[in-house]
Amino acid sequence: MGSDTEEQDQGEEQPMNPDMLEALQALAADKGISVDALLAALADALESAYKRMPDSEEYAWVTINPETADIQVFAQKLDDDGEPIGESFDVTPDGFGRIAAQTAKQVMMQRIREVERELKYEEYAGREGDIVTGIIQQNDARYTLLDLGRVEALLPQAEQVPFERPDANSRLKAYIVEVRKTAKGPQIVVSRTHPGLIRRLFELEVPEIADGVVEIKACAREPGHRTKIAVSSNDTNVDPVGACVGARGARVRMVVNELRGEKIDIVPFADDPADFVAKALSPAKIKEVSIDEETGVAEVVVPDYQLSLAIGKEGQNARLSARLTGWRIDIKSETQLAQEAAYEEMDWAEGEWVVDETTGEQVWRPAEGGPALSAEEWAAEGTDGSPVEELGEPVEGGPPTG
Repeated sequence: MGSDTEEQDQGEEQPMNPDMLEALQALAADKGISVDALLAALADALESAYKRMPDSEEYAWVTINPETADIQVFAQKLDDDGEPIGESFDVTPDGFGRIAAQTAKQVMMQRIREVERELKYEEYAGREGDIVTGIIQQNDARYTLLDLGRVEALLPQAEQVPFERPDANSRLKAYIVEVRKTAKGPQIVVSRTHPGLIRRLFELEVPEIADGVVEIKACAREPGHRTKIAVSSNDTNVDPVGACVGARGARVRMVVNELRGEKIDIVPFADDPADFVAKALSPAKIKEVSIDEETGVAEVVVPDYQLSLAIGKEGQNARLSARLTGWRIDIKSETQLAQEAAYEEMDWAEGEWVVDETTGEQVWRPAEGGPALSAEEWAAEGTDGSPVEELGEPVEGGPPTG
């Protein structure tokens, strides 16, 4: 069923309103739809109109001449199993062209809307991971609507940067995370928090990334606050960090402006995990990095005055560096490392602190035997002669022996 553009040698064609073909052609050009698609939709609509007429054939279809827009209705008889048999014959009712003009408009517009929705969906289907620019139409607590031109995109609250409230009718770039097909047309879900937005923005501003000379190897982001990206170059003559920063910071400044002032750290990528962790913790200066592949921990040693910078405000720098590199990062200052080393080198006496059942007091019981010592006795008779106040409270493991 639908439009049949082959000539039929039987039946009497019913002429359509001569203005209708011109209207169809103009409508097709305006909506970006092929004339054949519109004629097929019209044929389906006329078929429905014919079957609502009295004494209509059960198995019938409509053909439309694509050059003259003349209409014919053909039918076939059905056997007991409901299968068409015999030759087709013309059942075009008298005045069917007038019926076409009267009944087709509403159904045609519905089909046109369906075709438009399909075209819009096909335009955006497969564009997940792309970046679009829209104009803010509606902004409330649940979502924001972006006008992309022919369609609208949905920016849910969960995909919005905290405290970012762009003004209505302002332009906004967003990252497409999903394209859904619905009865009302495509629903495009976009994000302002996705790390992919950073990648796409740099592709727009840095030609070397768009050309593949510079690659963004990793990206870690806390939306609205700070982002770290690791970049590498496939050309030894191109500095990847310098290419992303641009002359006087022009390129990275464009990305920062689009992100409403979000800070961006650009660090060089390194294949060596220890080197990569050290660079990821920039701007802190790192003294030493030790990698434990079994536990996935990178132990980092920094000068005392660099400790707070390496950790960052509320641990942000360390947290982003861990996401960027994929290693759990343990940051220690030189003083902390020296204290731990001194603690481990101390010779601890063997024994344990227990509670004396008769007195209810805590006493030290040496592993080699002998009388138990109370805390006062241990302080006075410690093997190294040091008073308890200098060594701290008694702990499990016993007092140091020197």
